[in-house]
Amino acid sequence: MFSWKAFVQHLQAMRGYIAFSLILFMAGMVIGGTNVQLEQYIYGQLEGLQQISNTINDSSNPTLLSFIFIFLNNAIKCIIIMYLGAAFALIPIVFLVINGMVLGYLFTHHSAVISTFELIWRGILPHGIIEIPALLIASAYGIRLGMLTFSGVGHLITRKKGIGSVYEAFMVRTVPLMLALTVALLLAAIIESTITPWLLAQKMNSGM
Repeated sequence: MFSWKAFVQHLQAMRGYIAFSLILFMAGMVIGGTNVQLEQYIYGQLEGLQQISNTINDSSNPTLLSFIFIFLNNAIKCIIIMYLGAAFALIPIVFLVINGMVLGYLFTHHSAVISTFELIWRGILPHGIIEIPALLIASAYGIRLGMLTFSGVGHLITRKKGIGSVYEAFMVRTVPLMLALTVALLLAAIIESTITPWLLAQKMNSGM
């Protein structure tokens, strides 16, 4: 039976992993904003996103298509980084660093038309205040799942028992979490496809 109290308590118990996810994400931001050797790679990532954005903008209903793409993209990412984190936590760790790098690069290489403050305030914060914590939490659970895999391997070697029940209990906890994250990402996608573009357009128009 679902219990909000148990759900919140489990999130609190995961705070160390959530903090670790935040550290990895911020480390990626520092790397992306300061390491010129990675500039070509990051630019390639952004160029791919720009091509998708151009395709969406050329569609008959760019707002709806943008919402669908953003929501499905983030929801699928959440599922991948959480459950495939079982592969020794590699996927959520790489995800956090790469996305941090892209954001860090944006902060230091954005258009001169808009300041870093305006980029954060208008372009990232409205939806990012929901989206980024959701992805950090999903990554934290993926890393925890990876650590359980390490424990499972250790238990196999030492022939200890009990890790199966721990693994099962953790997987059960991820079900309500995925539902909560899906709702959060749905709201973030609505904001990112409507309010965020409007706020950026207002700034661009005022800067002309």
